[in-house]
Amino acid sequence: MIQSTVIERFLRYAAIDTQSKPEQDRIPSTQKQFHLADLLAEELKEMGAEDVKVSENGYVYGSVPATSKKGVPVLGLIAHMDTSPDCPGAGVNPQFVRNYDGGDIVLNQETGLTMKAEDYPYLQDYVGQDLITTDGTTLLGADDKAGVAEIMAAAEYLLNHPEIPHGVLKIGFTPDEEVGCGADKFDVEGFGADVAYTVDGGVIGEIEYENFNAASAKVIVHGRGIHPGTAKNKMKNAVLMGMEFHNMLPAIENPMYTEGYEGFFHLNHFEGSVETASLSYIIRDHSMTKFQEKKAYMQRVADYMNQKYGDGTIELTLRDSYFNMADKIRPHMYLIDIARAAMEETEVVPLVTPIRGGTDGARLSYMGLPCPNLCTGGHNFHGRYEFICVQSMEKIVEILVKIAEKIESR
Repeated sequence: MIQSTVIERFLRYAAIDTQSKPEQDRIPSTQKQFHLADLLAEELKEMGAEDVKVSENGYVYGSVPATSKKGVPVLGLIAHMDTSPDCPGAGVNPQFVRNYDGGDIVLNQETGLTMKAEDYPYLQDYVGQDLITTDGTTLLGADDKAGVAEIMAAAEYLLNHPEIPHGVLKIGFTPDEEVGCGADKFDVEGFGADVAYTVDGGVIGEIEYENFNAASAKVIVHGRGIHPGTAKNKMKNAVLMGMEFHNMLPAIENPMYTEGYEGFFHLNHFEGSVETASLSYIIRDHSMTKFQEKKAYMQRVADYMNQKYGDGTIELTLRDSYFNMADKIRPHMYLIDIARAAMEETEVVPLVTPIRGGTDGARLSYMGLPCPNLCTGGHNFHGRYEFICVQSMEKIVEILVKIAEKIESR
């Protein structure tokens, strides 16, 4: 067997379109996610992993057998295979920037799309290193195919080096994380891990065990159409009422103006006509109290507008997506300590930080599998300016191997 580098794996996986689709009644939401699932299962079997299977819902499972007889927690490593529907995901054409010099990066010569160093100051952290970018027409897919590639490379390394003592390592790859369904059909009991990490973060060094509480909100506005020439006191313009609804939300509680632990209302889709309009939101906050207050506030806005314009004008559907996993991780803080020590021993500075988002790990932690999140090395996910550092990916493979060793020695 020829061993694949983590970069070779990432490029191979990035070439497969696995974009998920929201508001579907099936998992996976797109059949094309099976293309990567089947490939990963084949590669796991080829490298010598055990218990490899792809479930009917597109989940990939496998095991790396223990090299130590010492009784230690069974560790899981998990990443998601799908890419975001927020940006085109087919025809990904990664570009290499070798020995980055700190300047602007032209992503596409034909269109002139450029990633400007002044807009992304953290590019300066990568001077002298090698970057992989998009070609400016699609996302890159490092979220989370970088995590998939890093887990696969770490598993292959451990299988090829039985002299490294470690317990049983469980591998899991999920579909549909980007549309909030990644953990819906995950077989926690069958997976067989006691604890796990998702590898689905950003800059190298990140360790995350706090995330947003999350909900979705769908607003349907029912208007009344009539010829504008005779519309006085008769027309109810659903588009204008939708704008009014949105403008009643706190303007400062918007992703554009928030950071750290600050939550937000995010309008990510708005369409309509005089007769009907629809607005789709996500609601986020690390504090459960503030999270509940945000949902209640949105309900009060809907109630007010129904009083103003008539019952049934506004239909509001609120649906919880996931919750802050911090309460489920705190009894297992040794997972954070182990990840921190593994990074320090591989000369990476640990950065324990809250996630301004969520991972499969948030859901899985509430399903009985404590599951903090680790870095992948990527930046600017879900868009055309996405990039990842080659050296970061290689280092993260080392970190995962070291974590497996440290779980064994606990």
